[in-house]
Amino acid sequence: MSNQSKTGRIKAIILSGNRDFGRYPLATRLPRALWPVAEHTAIEHLLTHLANQGIQQVSICYSEDMYSLRNSIHADPRLELKFPDEPLPVGPAGCIRNAAGDDKDSLLLVFPAAIINPPEIDELINAHHEGRAELTVFLNPNPSGKKNRGQTCGIYVCNPAVLEYIPKNGFSDIKEGLIPKMLRAGKKVHAVTLKKHAGNFRNRQEYLYAVGDYLNRISEPRPEQVPGQHIGRQRTVPADKTNVEPGARICGPVKILKGAGISNGAVIIGPTIIGNNVTIGENTVVVNSVLWDGARIEKNCQVQRCVMDYNTILKSNTAARDKSIACSSQKVPKLSPARSSKTIKDSATKLQQTMQPRISKISKILPARALSGSGDIFRYFLLSMVLCAFLWSYWPDLVNLWKIWMRSDEYSSGTLVPLLAIYILWTRKETISKCPIKPSVIGVFIFLLAQLLRLAGQIFVYGSAERLSIALSIAALVLLLFGWQLFKKVATTLLFLCLMLPWPNRVQAALSLPLQRWATSSAVFLLELTGYEIIREGNIIHIGQSTVAVAEACNGLRMITAFFVITGLVVLLAKRAWWEKLILLISSLPIALLCNTIRLAITAVFFTILEGEQWEKLFHDFGGYAMMPLAVAAVIAELWLLEKLTTPPETKEEIIITRHNQ
Repeated sequence: MSNQSKTGRIKAIILSGNRDFGRYPLATRLPRALWPVAEHTAIEHLLTHLANQGIQQVSICYSEDMYSLRNSIHADPRLELKFPDEPLPVGPAGCIRNAAGDDKDSLLLVFPAAIINPPEIDELINAHHEGRAELTVFLNPNPSGKKNRGQTCGIYVCNPAVLEYIPKNGFSDIKEGLIPKMLRAGKKVHAVTLKKHAGNFRNRQEYLYAVGDYLNRISEPRPEQVPGQHIGRQRTVPADKTNVEPGARICGPVKILKGAGISNGAVIIGPTIIGNNVTIGENTVVVNSVLWDGARIEKNCQVQRCVMDYNTILKSNTAARDKSIACSSQKVPKLSPARSSKTIKDSATKLQQTMQPRISKISKILPARALSGSGDIFRYFLLSMVLCAFLWSYWPDLVNLWKIWMRSDEYSSGTLVPLLAIYILWTRKETISKCPIKPSVIGVFIFLLAQLLRLAGQIFVYGSAERLSIALSIAALVLLLFGWQLFKKVATTLLFLCLMLPWPNRVQAALSLPLQRWATSSAVFLLELTGYEIIREGNIIHIGQSTVAVAEACNGLRMITAFFVITGLVVLLAKRAWWEKLILLISSLPIALLCNTIRLAITAVFFTILEGEQWEKLFHDFGGYAMMPLAVAAVIAELWLLEKLTTPPETKEEIIITRHNQ
């Protein structure tokens, strides 16, 4: 690939920012650009990527101690590196201005320095020209799958014309300064979602996620197994001159650098990087962590989702989770020697016996981060016990609910709700698996509230309260076991579960008669509109020589409950804006009533043709099922109409992109 485009040469600008002192508790206060990823730092990975893509001119902007950063980078010799002098903070847009200098012809590619998996240059430039914009903002894919709704990854492609909208001196930001000024001037700013996450990071959690993505993307040949070492089917890449003792157990993806030593009984679960000269003691468990060069973990320790600073020592019998471990960091809780010796050794043994033969099967079902972020290998056992206890406690209520579904036409659609909820969660497994698991004690109070509601239902013989406590207990257990972040991701699905519950008898009785009257009146109106002579007596319709009675079961409640389930499923699966989903939910009631009216009118007409009670009953029942495709078609038509009303027309113009060497 060459390094020129139709608009001129290509110049890459790397925004390194500053140390963000105090935000990231690593003792070195190391800039994120210099955080290591295997053998090289993050910015070195980016520079190599740019060189491989044919880029030659690169400017690195950094607002603090440029001399220190410059001496820390081992640059690719194919690059022409420049370090613009910035004695005072100038902001991201100011960095673009200073890096461009007097060059008014080059296409500007802007990258953050803390990025591990940058996209192909061709992908960026093609998307920029297809958008026909002066400035293109690139976004990471949204975990929920919504198009162009992800978070910005810090990558921009700018035409030289954007320099006119950046002040010649002083501080200038991209999001709050440059983009608003361009929009006010009528210039086009385009947003594009990348095909894959760019691996940009600002903190420890994002760094660990980017490292995991990096390890999964590496294309390595099948490694040779170290003698006596237990290695799973996933990639495990030990470098030369490592000392991995036979009793160590490693489940990839794991990368082990030179000089690392892993003792007997140690368990390493990826995605994990073991840096140069790192020492891991006996019976120590390391899960989804990055250990920088020279770090040392003594025996009987547990380290999960941590980043260990250079030359940091973790004392024996220490448990660390979700921490940045540095020399001056706060003390982590210690395990008692008696407890740690027994517990950790047992854990190591169980890990070897249980996880090793199943790790490949689990990895095929769950996303890579689901395994790395599980937090505790025994959580699945705990969840199974909680599920068994829940079923045992609520078994009489669940049996009663099943009987209601079987004998009541109005609520027969409730049998589908739990299955549909499981399907919705399965479609969101990628997003859910990325949520950190931090149990919340508030779940205990909500669970107690659910049990009080259940007790009140039993005392006052109020079955609806007992059934409502089922859904409330499920929500409480999710919050208690997994925490707020995961709870927020599944809250709408938990609310969807309420559709499996029958309405309270008083509510149903209050609605039945008005719905029955509405069904009769609307059916009569529709029949008269089509030319039939109708005589109505209460809920009885006389049409021709036939008489049709609109029974209470024909009031439309069955149609409403079934359609609520269908609409709820569509709303949870559709990739639409929130207000579009709200319109869809609000419209579900009139659409259900309209479908019921059409069903009654058609039934009345066919009763004038069909003779015999058997045929009449068959058509009456079939008519109810036949309306469901009509309701689904109405939903699809509504979604199509909303898309047409809210999507502006696009005009496409063929643009030829050419590059030639300087």
